[in-house]
Amino acid sequence: MTPKKFDYYSPTSLSEALDLLGTKEEAKVLAGGQSLLALMKLRLAAPKSLVDITKLEGMSYIREENGYLAIGALTIHDMIELSPIVKEKYTLLTDAASKIGDQQIRNRGTVGGSACHADPAADLPTALMAADANFVIQGPRGRRVVSSKDFFLDIFTTAVQHDEVLTEIQIPSLPPHSGTGYIKHSRREGDFAITSCGVVLTTDGGSTCKDVRIALGSIASTPLRFTNAENYLKGKKLDDKTIVEASNQKPDGADPPSDMHGSRDYRMEMIKVFTKRSLKLALGRVK
Repeated sequence: MTPKKFDYYSPTSLSEALDLLGTKEEAKVLAGGQSLLALMKLRLAAPKSLVDITKLEGMSYIREENGYLAIGALTIHDMIELSPIVKEKYTLLTDAASKIGDQQIRNRGTVGGSACHADPAADLPTALMAADANFVIQGPRGRRVVSSKDFFLDIFTTAVQHDEVLTEIQIPSLPPHSGTGYIKHSRREGDFAITSCGVVLTTDGGSTCKDVRIALGSIASTPLRFTNAENYLKGKKLDDKTIVEASNQKPDGADPPSDMHGSRDYRMEMIKVFTKRSLKLALGRVK
């Protein structure tokens, strides 16, 4: 199918883009277009205007700042997958980016577009939730920073308002003795997740859990923090028994769908399996 008729704008500055979003009726931001254009072709989305921000300069980068990793919203998935900084220190983002679609999609899709699309079965939103990311949003009322727990509001819904643009994602630096990992369960390589899990784990320098963040994808309308498992692990020795018992905790808010790829009960069971695997992967990467 083909999209319904729409007006197209290609601003060259952020201020121009914000002006267009504020004045054009039912305008949508176009970044990589790998999600929005597919929905438009199926006529599941029909914005009257598209504001293409791909020509905005200075929004594609990966760099370390004071206390965090800064990722520009127009940074493509391939850059995240291949970045030496990300691969060394924030490996769950490398894991997640490498599992998105195919190479052509990773060459076009952007981290900001994936975050704002807010598909709970997508890879980066779950990984960003585990990483405790902060989202920098620019709009006519100024700049604001939103935490990951407040950014993802519902399926396909975020804290970014219709006249705002996500400009940067900030990942807090990891303390010593930390390891991260992301694993997803999907029918085929590159498919959306049936279940996914991202983990950021910090030990005391030995085998005891000092801190942990666990995020689950494709089991609710947004990525979820697995707080019951997190609380169970803190202060405990990270052996096989403890990891299994933590993975068997019930995640609050989990309400996975039943569809052609798996029933609700199957997904609930897979949460246990992939939480355990992700924890062991992160533990094996602790430095």
